[in-house]
Order: sequence, then structure tokens, then C-alpha cells
Amino acid sequence: MGAYRAIVIGLGGLGSAALHRLATELGPGVLGLEQFALGHHRGASQDHSRIIRLAQHQDAYAALAAPAYRAWAAVEEESGQRLITRTGGLVIEDRVARAGAATGTRNIEGYTALFDRHGVAYELLDADALTGRWPQFRTSGGEQALYQEESGIVDAARANAVHVALARAHGAEVRPHTPVRSIRADGGGVAVVTDGGTLRADRVVLAADAWTNQLLAGVGLRLPLTVLREQVTYYATPHLAEFSPGRFPVFMWHGEHNFYGFPVYGEVATKLGQHMGGEETTADGRSFDPDPVRRARYDAFLARHLPRFRGPELYSRTCLYTVPPDQDFVLDTLPGTPQVVVAIGAGHAYKFAALIGGLLTDLALGTEPAHPVDAFCVTRPALTDPAFPRSFHT
Repeated sequence: MGAYRAIVIGLGGLGSAALHRLATELGPGVLGLEQFALGHHRGASQDHSRIIRLAQHQDAYAALAAPAYRAWAAVEEESGQRLITRTGGLVIEDRVARAGAATGTRNIEGYTALFDRHGVAYELLDADALTGRWPQFRTSGGEQALYQEESGIVDAARANAVHVALARAHGAEVRPHTPVRSIRADGGGVAVVTDGGTLRADRVVLAADAWTNQLLAGVGLRLPLTVLREQVTYYATPHLAEFSPGRFPVFMWHGEHNFYGFPVYGEVATKLGQHMGGEETTADGRSFDPDPVRRARYDAFLARHLPRFRGPELYSRTCLYTVPPDQDFVLDTLPGTPQVVVAIGAGHAYKFAALIGGLLTDLALGTEPAHPVDAFCVTRPALTDPAFPRSFHT
């Protein structure tokens, strides 16, 4: 039986960041376990790019947005690697397409209210101003746009690898291809059962995302999580210069469907996805085949609003969202088993990953988190009340 000061289970975005911060705090005696190869494509944190932005629709997230930028800057400084590319960012609301939709605070006014409250500069643009600045877009005249210059891209695959490398530099041990079969309380610590034997840790950070409930069974807990299969497509546009990161921002388009897109980055191609709305699946039963309905939906959107963004499809790739009923994070110790910390990103955590790694470390070490995480507790009604309705923002 091996003994460790801390074990992190799952080395995607949140797990790799937690491994780095735990190793920074504790040095040797920290272990990271990943059931697949490092950088695999079976979870939620693969691929080149994720949007990072200050634009948020709830105070709990807005309070973390600026600290997340600082956390990424610290990782860049320590590693000497560039992880953030600022492109500016747009939230575009097609008010005609959204007419009658229950958007709540997830509309332009909701974002600007939080910007005003948190002192963030922004610009509001009508459809003509939008196309005047970025003629790549085609509008119908009913759009309104919010522009924030600090938005950009965080390189997910590179950042995961950097977090793992920095953790190793601080003395952490990393074991890929090591599935965890169960965890259970073991006195004041945790027993972690793998195919190669049982390990013991003083504390565990469980960042297994779609596999979370399989491992929580050992401590008698099951969370009401929905696993969705989502999809992005890369297009080999011939118009590279006008979609370069210096000339075209990351964007979110809120209309009949909520799309998000990237300039040419990671591949010699643009990238488009749709937030939420994927089919329900399981971690082990999901398909990797692209959804033809989404392919057609993406193509129709681009033909209407971003025709030169398109080109031959380079490839489409699927990923998993693991989502609580309220679509909020889970960042908490387990009731009755405080030596186990659980992390769920709810399909929108990567922009905060470097910061969340530190918050998970605070929780694991029993110190007050550097930023409030009460909204993400495991005892909230969304996770404990069986009658709590799903309220996904799609």
C-alpha cells in the first residue's frame, strides 16, 4: 500500500491544475492518476482552444473572472509558456431569433449589469456598428453586440500539459493509464483502489468529471449529473488573414441556438461550436461520431452570418459536458468525508481552471478558499432535492 499526502484523480483541466497547486504547496508525496493517456480526447478538456472572458451572467462567476486571468498569468510566468491569446470578444444577441425566449440574465443587459457592478469596460454595438468593425459578419439588422477587449483564447491542451509538467517539477508523481476502480474513507485518509493495488492518501481531489459518480459510489454518494455529448467543427477557410487572431475576435452568438467561434488558432482553420443541447450519454457509452444534425446546423448558421469563415471541414470532434441540474460548478469537500474534494466543471469551467486548481488545493488542505465557493457547494438544493428542476442554459 503506497501512502501519499494527496492524490488527484483525473488530469484534465481542473485535475492537472489542482495537481500543480498541490505539488507547489506540498512538494513530493503528491500523485496524479489518469485512466487514459495524458491529453486524451475522451473527456471535456481536450482540443486547442477555449474562450476566456470577463463577461459572466452571475455574480459568483464574475467574482472569479479577473482572478482567473491573474492565475493564468502566474502559470505563464512560472512556465515561460504562452497560454492566453487576447483577441477581444463579442457577445452577439439576435433579438429577432430570441424573441419570446426565456433568457433571464443571459442577455446583453445581464452581462452589462455585471460589468457595471464589477467595474469592467465594454462597448455596445448595434448591427451596423458590428459589421462596420468586423465586415466578416452578416446581420439581419436585429442584432446587438457587446465587445470586451480582454477576451481571448486559453490553449487547453497546452495548458494541461504545462500544469502536469510544473507539478512534476515540484516533485509530483504522475501515472497515466491507471484507472481508479473505487475510493473509500480509510480512517482520516482515503483508500484509492487501482488495478495495480490500493493506494492511501491523506486527501483526494476527485476531478473525474463524467466518471465522478462511478467513484463516489465508494463513499455512498451519487450526484444528479447529466452527461452531454457536445461537438465542435474546424473549417479550413481559405481566408486566413481576415480570420487571424489579430483581426477577428472570439464570439458567442445568442439566437435560436447559442453558437461560439474562434479565429484561426491551433489548426490552420476556424472553429465553431454550439453551447449545450447535445444528446444525453454516459462516459463509457458515448459515441465519437460527429452528429450530422449539428453539422447541418453549423453550416446553415455560417452560410447566413459568417460565409467566409467556412471552408472544407477539417474535422469535427466531440467532447463531454458533465452538468448538475443548475448548470453550476461543484467545488467542495464531501459531507462526512472532508478528506475528499470533488470538482465538476459543468461544461464551462476551463476559463477558470488555473484559479480552480488553487481553490481545490485550499479545500483539500482545510484552509479558507482564496475566493468564495459557497455557490458551488455539494449540499445546495440542486444537488440534494430530487424535485429540483433542470435549468440548463441552451
